[in-house]
Amino acid sequence: MSVTADAVRQVEEERLPSATSPAVTFDTAPERYRHWRLAVDGEVATLTLDIDEAGGLVPGYALKMNSYDLGVDIELYDASQRLRFEYPEVRAIVVTSGKDRMFCAGANIRMLAQSTHPWKVNFCKFTNETRNGIEDATENSGQTWIAAVNGTAAGGGYELALACEQILLIDDNSSAVSLPEVPLLGVLPGTGGLTRVIDKRRVRKDRADVFATKPEGIRGKQAVEWKLVDEAIPKRVWAETIAERAAEVAAASTRARTAQGTTQGIALTPLSPTMSADSIAYRYVTATFDRPAGLVNVTVRGPETDAPESLDAIHEAGDTFWTLAMTRELDDLVLRLRANELELGTWLIRTEGDSARVLGYEALLAAHRDDWLVNEIDLYLKRVLKRLDVTSRSLITLIEPGSCFAGVLLELAFASDRQYMLDGTVEEGQTPATIVLTESNLAGYPMSNGIGRVESRFYGDADHLAWLVRESGRAIPAAEALELGLVTDAPDDIDWEDEIRIMLEERASLSPDALTGMEANHRFVGPETMESRIFSRLTAWQNWIFVRPNASGEAGALRRYGTGRKAEFDRKRV
Repeated sequence: MSVTADAVRQVEEERLPSATSPAVTFDTAPERYRHWRLAVDGEVATLTLDIDEAGGLVPGYALKMNSYDLGVDIELYDASQRLRFEYPEVRAIVVTSGKDRMFCAGANIRMLAQSTHPWKVNFCKFTNETRNGIEDATENSGQTWIAAVNGTAAGGGYELALACEQILLIDDNSSAVSLPEVPLLGVLPGTGGLTRVIDKRRVRKDRADVFATKPEGIRGKQAVEWKLVDEAIPKRVWAETIAERAAEVAAASTRARTAQGTTQGIALTPLSPTMSADSIAYRYVTATFDRPAGLVNVTVRGPETDAPESLDAIHEAGDTFWTLAMTRELDDLVLRLRANELELGTWLIRTEGDSARVLGYEALLAAHRDDWLVNEIDLYLKRVLKRLDVTSRSLITLIEPGSCFAGVLLELAFASDRQYMLDGTVEEGQTPATIVLTESNLAGYPMSNGIGRVESRFYGDADHLAWLVRESGRAIPAAEALELGLVTDAPDDIDWEDEIRIMLEERASLSPDALTGMEANHRFVGPETMESRIFSRLTAWQNWIFVRPNASGEAGALRRYGTGRKAEFDRKRV
């Protein structure tokens, strides 16, 4: 008996993740994983995907065939972070499946079909960021990821493998790799699949076209020949070959080795923020919500004490060390706001504290960049700043007396769409605000396009960038910051409140969709990289395709998948 389109739509609308769904939390730990198993044996870690079908993040679908949803990726992100910080001895990470003949079927189709557009977009964005983090670990942390594809890898399952440095496919006459989204669902491989196949795997463009329109995928020797995988391994020698490849990768790793027992990881303890209906508060990061105005007031506080004097002190402090603690809190806040607070479209970013202390912590890290933990803290901060860059919210920085926008915290301002700096004071006894440029701003934290935020701000203007180098390392007051082009405006104390109010009211009156498109285009200038293409070109097209009737309309492929009825396409090419 066929199911009518109206009936399918009614069931899906009843199950849509919405504002009434439980808030998404990104807190988890290995002992609470429902979908992944993490095992560490010396220099090799194994992550086994064995998904609990009944463990979907929201009701309405079963995670069959090792398919995943946001909850699965939250666990993967947590595992990747813990491997960096808690297991410094690990040099190779093997990703495999606990299911027979099925590596991963990709994103769960029922989940996608029943989800709102914002849910789909946030899911894809977080998944992309997690895959990029895997590649960052391989490139910069000496923890090389290997995909041991011991069954079929379809769609997002193959995209997970694509994020790994090596892809090893079991040669059992049935297991294949595929990207079936175009022929089966009327959408794109949304986690970088198209881009990684041609940019990273160097698959020939015509072959990539065949591959992406062939739902059954490609197996064995042909997959190797087309560069879709690195090796096809017979089943009889599968386990020993995977162990050999992992040992080879570990031996070649650039991750520092020390004497047995002297390299100790640091525990990533639960953040446990204080939550209310209109606020989230951590130790160093606080957010308060002005729901009528659609605003989030984000405040990042600088360190409470001077920086310690030694590398040992960083290790002893562990995840309480200010730079790491602040970065973890900011990361968690950004993720929670993106997933749960869709109508708070403008984020006002402030800092509080002593700029000298911020610079002290930055100098301490700079002096010990060859240490594994310092390196991981630095890389983590880079990834969180990138997360801000691709967040579809208006980011506005307010620089006021008591701010500590110096060095790494000044990057928050340069990640913003506008910066306003108060020229003077509003209360007696205050010290006027200043900012301090450092090497962190000029060369420290590249965006997804491979260049820094200051360089993006003055793209193509080498003379101005040279001027800024000469002005770095000193406190710059508002009038000079405006002259140097480092802030958007510098109103005085008489005009400050009115200028900010008018600006925010104007922002709130504009189309959120138009703002998202405008901001995304302005934030990324200059060259493209594989990563920036994934977040700009591919993601923009996918977002458009998601809302088109050919994908999500009543007769669209995404809605009709699995109902026994063919999709009905509007054949106009636009």
